[in-house]
Amino acid sequence: MLMVGLTGGIGSGKSAVAARLVERGAVLIDSDQAAREVVAPGTPGLAEIVEAFSPRVLAADGSLDRAALGAIVFGDEAARRRLEAITHPRVRARAAELAAAAAPDAVVVNDVPLLVEVGLASTYHLVVVVQTAVPIRLERLARARGMDRAEAERRIAAQADDARRRAAADVLLTNDGSLPELHAAVDALWHDRLLPYERNVRERRVARPQRVVLADPDASWPQQYVRLAARIRHALAPADPRIDHIGSTAVPGLAGKDVIDIQLTVPTLAEADGPLAERLAGAGFPRVPGEWWDSPRPARGGRWEKRLHGSADPGRPVHLHVRAADSPGWRYALLMRDHLRADPDQRAAYLLLKRELAAAAPDSATYSTARDPWFDEEHLRAEEWAAQTGWRP
Repeated sequence: MLMVGLTGGIGSGKSAVAARLVERGAVLIDSDQAAREVVAPGTPGLAEIVEAFSPRVLAADGSLDRAALGAIVFGDEAARRRLEAITHPRVRARAAELAAAAAPDAVVVNDVPLLVEVGLASTYHLVVVVQTAVPIRLERLARARGMDRAEAERRIAAQADDARRRAAADVLLTNDGSLPELHAAVDALWHDRLLPYERNVRERRVARPQRVVLADPDASWPQQYVRLAARIRHALAPADPRIDHIGSTAVPGLAGKDVIDIQLTVPTLAEADGPLAERLAGAGFPRVPGEWWDSPRPARGGRWEKRLHGSADPGRPVHLHVRAADSPGWRYALLMRDHLRADPDQRAAYLLLKRELAAAAPDSATYSTARDPWFDEEHLRAEEWAAQTGWRP
């Protein structure tokens, strides 16, 4: 089962995306619908809202007067947070019930308007954000809902801004064009990413690119790492392990394979072979079969044991290196990253080597092995730098 979080600002067209995904075969969990269910007449949720905000939020028939409640909480952060404390846990519990009832191979789309605001991004395998220019959203709200401009602007201002949503987005769907254009983008997402991602999660299979394609430095790599690390941390909670961004994508200005390298620190590798491995796989990071060692490099003292996980997501390759704290390979990964961050000359030399090897050795295994001699020499320079600067991992 694949759990997808879908969000977007009011008037963005998120509902149109949800409807199209349902047409393609997704199971939809509508948080707005769940929110209505948990405050229906006779529910504990409605009773608690009345206690908090007085009976003036009730309609004549005893149901919740959403307009009256909205007039109280929109623009009043304290009131809004009090309402969220009542409704959000109930909505999450209802969503969990609906997800548990879905088929094992389902793509479950959770339509959550406030996904970013309440910090739920890390609970999904993938977060899809629908983004639309504010003037278009204002026009849509006036046309479709009869909302005056002042009210629409107030509703938009009460939600997360586009920058916060983009930071949470694994997939950004821009909806400034026509409905057919939006449908085409959703269809491509469904067939190219969601379906294979679901299958990979269910079968515990890694999506691994076979060819080396050297990508220019991408300013979004650190933010992508932050999202992935949050997902890993959520999967392993309540444990709070050390997680580090390593490799080329962790060095600003350095081109590299578009693969996010992450190091997960465990007390011992015995722990990596227990329930931790299955929890990572369930979160979309299955074990790579047979990858138990770092590459042998005699100058570094032989082969260093680790566990390697990858990503089930075909749209975001990941190497998740699980290493024991204070082990040689663990220290080496952090040292080399920090040394290259600090030394622009060696960073430039490594970039030149990478480009030469990418052209001459297009498969991943050959590319990695061909770098070993350079790294053996660079390791010595890095150790000298660590001694001179007092570096500690």
